[in-house]
Amino acid sequence: MRSTWRPGRSVRANQREQGCPLPGDDLISQPIETLTHAITIGRPPSAVWPWLVQMGAGSRAGWYSYDMLDNGHRPSATRVVPELQEIASGSVFPALPGIKEGFILQAFIPRRFLVLGWPTPDGQVLVSWTFVLQQVGAGSTRLIVRVRAQQGYRFQGLPTWLSRPLVRVVHFVMQRKQLLGIAQRAESC
Repeated sequence: MRSTWRPGRSVRANQREQGCPLPGDDLISQPIETLTHAITIGRPPSAVWPWLVQMGAGSRAGWYSYDMLDNGHRPSATRVVPELQEIASGSVFPALPGIKEGFILQAFIPRRFLVLGWPTPDGQVLVSWTFVLQQVGAGSTRLIVRVRAQQGYRFQGLPTWLSRPLVRVVHFVMQRKQLLGIAQRAESC
């Protein structure tokens, strides 16, 4: 197994990545918040893609983050799960084990991008979560992740004025762990 794992890796998106339009941005035209993170993975997009398509809690491979919080203490997969590699628009990526609600696959192009959306009761997208794979050199990938929230989003029902700063902190902690988890898994194969 190949590994280029480095524990102090940055998940900071550069200025260009923060400002460029990404797939899924159009789902939320006037977000109350946009957070963009990125990591360079020492594997080509084709080696990173399988880890993205199998994300989700419960019967899926996990979120590769803090499993006690988002996967019911069940460890996220450390291998590519063949039966989770087929996806289609409308597929559900369960947020937590034991629930049917979750992120809905809005759009994707294999080995290029995957856009998830959290729906409102009327079917609009309240939160979008985009994963973009960009080839960097011969064998590396820049994984850029962006989350956007629609007007009316309230983290855990909290008022917007409290939700926004709290989400920035919680999202950074969870997103960082997820990006490092994806990188570690992809680079270990």
